[in-house]
Amino acid sequence: MKLMVSGFSILTILSSMATSMRKVARRRACSYHTNKPRFRQGPRRKEFRFPLLRLIVLWPVFLISCRLATSLLPPSPPPTLTVPVTARLLPTTTASSFPTPAATVTATATATATPRSPLPDLAHILVVVLENREFGSVIGRSEWSAVNRWAQEYALLTQYYAITHPSLPNYIAMMGGDTFGIHTNCRDCFINAPSLPDQLETAGYRWKGYFEDMPRPCYLGDTATYVQKHNPFLYFDPIRTVNTRCAAHVVPLTQLETDLATEALPDFAFIIPNQCHNGHDCSSAIADAWLETWVNRLLNYLEAHAAQEPYLLIITWEEGQGNHSCCGLPPEAGGRVPLLLISPLVRKGFQDDTPYTHYSLLKTIELAWNLPYLGHAADEGTAPILAVWK
Repeated sequence: MKLMVSGFSILTILSSMATSMRKVARRRACSYHTNKPRFRQGPRRKEFRFPLLRLIVLWPVFLISCRLATSLLPPSPPPTLTVPVTARLLPTTTASSFPTPAATVTATATATATPRSPLPDLAHILVVVLENREFGSVIGRSEWSAVNRWAQEYALLTQYYAITHPSLPNYIAMMGGDTFGIHTNCRDCFINAPSLPDQLETAGYRWKGYFEDMPRPCYLGDTATYVQKHNPFLYFDPIRTVNTRCAAHVVPLTQLETDLATEALPDFAFIIPNQCHNGHDCSSAIADAWLETWVNRLLNYLEAHAAQEPYLLIITWEEGQGNHSCCGLPPEAGGRVPLLLISPLVRKGFQDDTPYTHYSLLKTIELAWNLPYLGHAADEGTAPILAVWK
């Protein structure tokens, strides 16, 4: 509206000026004809004089009016700079062995937390393995008085099965989730594969294997009472071939006494008696007595720290004397053996008849500490040990 008023005013001024100039021109023209000179005139110049004068007079007015009109316009918005943008999808690195699908754009990126373990928090898991007993030759038998007392005080698995025969592939299965084609007690059948200790170290857990009568740390070979076939760690290349690692983690049983005295018990301990105390060469009563001595020693330490360091102590046998099977194992497997779980966190006197195997033992340890499953521990038919907990 202001712009229209301003334009109208300017046109009115210009029109008035033009009218005035025409009147002046007519008066001068009349005066010229009245006072006409006597001598001959040159070409008439009035047609040129007054248009030029009009231009000279009107040009500044035109400029002023343009400036005035411009000042009354609303200010123009600042120019907008438009830059073409090209979306670029960065490649995503995954741990999957499957080919990476084409990239897709997701509206919301959500981080999925690792599911919490259904097991209680455990600071220590200890496993003691003995030799060559079927379930029925231990449970309910007087020569295993300590074992049967613990079975009544804590939890017992009544359908737990070894993987195969003989000893070595069962120990390997406990630590690696597979027998890796081993069917004998061979000494040089080494395996280039990951095992439970690799997972533990990666996750920040401490571990050791304690072997009674082992001559020195990381010893290869047999003695009269110590045999390599009961030491699974020596068969895994990532452990055996790194001397410093092997010597620090695969040690004689005497080191366990030192670790208890110095309160340096690792998070995971694998404890193996010698050929007499494991029941292989000596009577069940001798094996039970050795077991009672060491379990009481361990429980004294564990109970003193249980408030801050919850624990689980497991006792089992590497194979039975029969060929009983379950859970997708071959029809002739390693037999049915006992497994006891000793902890204030288990149901007192509870007997779990769920079918389990050595792969279940591995899976339970991995589940307790949120580790990925190795080998057959990942099988759907491999059940973790869950029913025993309070």
